[in-house]
Amino acid sequence: MASITKELAFKGFPFIRIYQDGKVERLIVSPHVPPSDQDPETGVSSEDITISHNPSISARLYLPNLPQNQTQKLPILVYFHGGAFCIESAFSLQAHCFLNRLVSEAQVAAVSVEYRLAPENPLPLAYEDSWAALQWVASHSNNQELDGKKDPWLAKFGDFDRLYIGGDSAGGNIAHNLAMKAGLESLCGGVKVLGAFLSHPYFWGSKPIGSEPKGEDFENTLEYKGWDVVYPSAPGGIDNPMVNPAGEGAPSLAGLGCSKLLMCVAGKDQLRDRGVWYCDLVRESGWKGEVELFEVEGEEHCFHLGSETVTENVKKLLKRLASFLV
Repeated sequence: MASITKELAFKGFPFIRIYQDGKVERLIVSPHVPPSDQDPETGVSSEDITISHNPSISARLYLPNLPQNQTQKLPILVYFHGGAFCIESAFSLQAHCFLNRLVSEAQVAAVSVEYRLAPENPLPLAYEDSWAALQWVASHSNNQELDGKKDPWLAKFGDFDRLYIGGDSAGGNIAHNLAMKAGLESLCGGVKVLGAFLSHPYFWGSKPIGSEPKGEDFENTLEYKGWDVVYPSAPGGIDNPMVNPAGEGAPSLAGLGCSKLLMCVAGKDQLRDRGVWYCDLVRESGWKGEVELFEVEGEEHCFHLGSETVTENVKKLLKRLASFLV
């Protein structure tokens, strides 16, 4: 019998293994959980909806606990989960717990997008799915409609003058790329993206910056090797503008299609320096919006996700995100 080493085509420990025969084994998978009429911790309600059948795009919608006579419209957050583009889900326990807490804290209506995962569905499909979901949300602002039924929560409670996008890790990368696309293409009904938050976003490149590993250690990082797995046809490889905003041929960040931007980084995160660098790039680009860097020291990558007890640092991040989503 061949050894597991010979059978493996890619070992993305601790996330994923890909075998020579094409089999994909996901090693870290947060269990899927159903939506709830009213979450016992936060009172937030959630429901699952289908956005498109072809391609298959779905989402989980969240609504805070509101008075029965609520008439005031709520900000809308379109959220993209993390997971290196190849694991996790909008329906996972990890994403569900985080969105319940954020929706309760910020008093927003949220749409958590279930985009297709690599390597079975390589990039740019996740970007395309996420853009289609954002267009579907925007279609609720008027009589336009895309593939799929309109959702009564968005139609009744959504304030389309306060539309936000955001995500964690790979989801933060998606939020960046959609903000760039929104600067070039119109959303349904002329809706504009007011703001974007990028939480511990996945950016990388062919050369290390700051405290990132050097030499072979840099090229052996999961961030470096994993991009070719999730986007094998990317022009420019790891310097493709979708993962390296300063890569060759990258469009100016002055074209970001939102009015304000919040970058969240963690002090012990290997992606921390890229987040700080991105903020500098945006400021130097001549972009006319407001950009802010928010750092939580002493924490690891995406420390705020999961179902465990909410720490003081998690509360600090939730409050900052809530103050941004207004």
